[in-house]
Amino acid sequence: MLHTLAKSPTAADLTTLCAIAGNNDAILLLQDGVLCGLVNTHSLEKLIFASTSLYALKADVIARGLSARISSNIVLLDYNQFVELSVKHPQQLSW
Repeated sequence: MLHTLAKSPTAADLTTLCAIAGNNDAILLLQDGVLCGLVNTHSLEKLIFASTSLYALKADVIARGLSARISSNIVLLDYNQFVELSVKHPQQLSW
């Protein structure tokens, strides 16, 4: 399953997301959700602990000026790669 997280860390239910995300799932951070991928944050620790593949939409990271602060544990994707990830995970859940 692909979990798309579009909310900031203060608005997102990361505890539930991380509890239900499986090992074969992927989490994609987009819009304000990219804030969850900043280094040295509690939200990033939760996401890493979930043991899923972590991705972020590169355009949203750049738009917020966060390129230098995004964790190296997160793979940045362009829109084409986002589509490929969506095809790989036909079941999706938006957060």
